[in-house]
Amino acid sequence: MYSFPIEYVEPVFRPPSEAKSLILPVTNGCSWNQCTFCEMYTQPQKKFRARKPDDIRRDIARAAEAFESVPRVFLADGDAMVLPTRRLLEILADLKQAFPGLRRVSSYCLPRNLARKSVEELVELREAGLGILYVGMESGDDEVLRRINKGETWESTRSALEKIKQAGLTSSVMVLNGLGGEVLSRQHAINTATLCNETQPDYLSTLVVSFPQGEERFRAGFGDDFVPLSQQGLFEEIRVFLEHLELDSTIFRSDHASNYLVLKGTLGRDKQRLLGEVDLAIRDPGAAPLRAEWMRGL
Repeated sequence: MYSFPIEYVEPVFRPPSEAKSLILPVTNGCSWNQCTFCEMYTQPQKKFRARKPDDIRRDIARAAEAFESVPRVFLADGDAMVLPTRRLLEILADLKQAFPGLRRVSSYCLPRNLARKSVEELVELREAGLGILYVGMESGDDEVLRRINKGETWESTRSALEKIKQAGLTSSVMVLNGLGGEVLSRQHAINTATLCNETQPDYLSTLVVSFPQGEERFRAGFGDDFVPLSQQGLFEEIRVFLEHLELDSTIFRSDHASNYLVLKGTLGRDKQRLLGEVDLAIRDPGAAPLRAEWMRGL
């Protein structure tokens, strides 16, 4: 019977663009894990811990025996960048030795953990093989960030993304449509766009905030004035967001399964086209190519 060379602690998450990557867990869970909107690592078995170096080396060795070629590796779980630079360099060296055809290594990244790393350290990691960091911006509005207990601010996220850019690494930023509810929708959209303009990420994606396990935990932190956005409200918020974006050459995707409306383009080249697609969804939802509710999910 076939046995996968790496034994995972379920559930395991990775960005959609890492679907064909080997998932290598170097930590378990998330080092912060206090965001009230996030249910990814709330199970008892996902309590945060750094994995032992020997266990990681064993997984790499087993994967090298099992697979003829591994071109891409994603370092799991929630934030491999919490590890010391020395440990990350050891892991990257082991990967390079095990997989000669390795082209790219990526990881989720909490901005707070880059505060502990210098640009020079990030350059070392890039030269050792790290290529892309996925940053959950979620919002550029400090009030929204406070209410969701993100543990970040506009400035901490800006600083992290600036370090990533200075080090020559690729940044992929995720934003949550609807995160501020009705009361904070406009400032959430505008301030998030402003933060994106300030940092000019290489990739930018939007997801719709969702609560598969219920809203109780989120509401406890956000406050009694949280009113979820309707489908129409989500479209109106994404329009405000797009309208205020001033990006030079950012690849934009709003195609995650949580989105009703799929949007793809390069900003700012395709800004007017994308605004037109959103306007159609606002004006005449029946004429827009919307996802059916049963097709949506995380």
